[in-house]
Amino acid sequence: MKIIKKILVALLVVFIIMQFFGPDKNEGELASIDAFIADTQPPGDVHDILKNTCFDCHSDVTRYPWYNNITPVNYWMAEHVEDGKKHFNVSAWDTYDLKKKKHKMDELVEEVMEKKMPLPSYTYTHGDAKLTEAQILAIKDWADRVRFRYMFDGEAQ
Repeated sequence: MKIIKKILVALLVVFIIMQFFGPDKNEGELASIDAFIADTQPPGDVHDILKNTCFDCHSDVTRYPWYNNITPVNYWMAEHVEDGKKHFNVSAWDTYDLKKKKHKMDELVEEVMEKKMPLPSYTYTHGDAKLTEAQILAIKDWADRVRFRYMFDGEAQ
């Protein structure tokens, strides 16, 4: 029984020490999203949806909940954000060519229509990020307009 207590105390000490270390936060400038907004021109309702469901993991600006201060949760969240930005990063939008922008919008529509995004792990803690059918259609309509414009802008070049 003494050995179990010693192991538990050692684990508790390690857990407490771990709280002093953590990954870098994704806290860039809000202005990094401006090029995406200006280029894609989402209507107000879609802009709000993007802000509440996409930008935390797919931009350089993440709103962190209180539990992000707990290790190992903060490492798990940092990995999610890093992975999300690797696939679709609105903060890098102005570095994409038209072909890549159209492809990213294609992926956005596919992921949202198939209800793969936002991730269940995100909507579990962000109830307002659960998309209704009307919101999904609003995103699709907006993205279709953007994709159509990119298709014809690309042909004009």
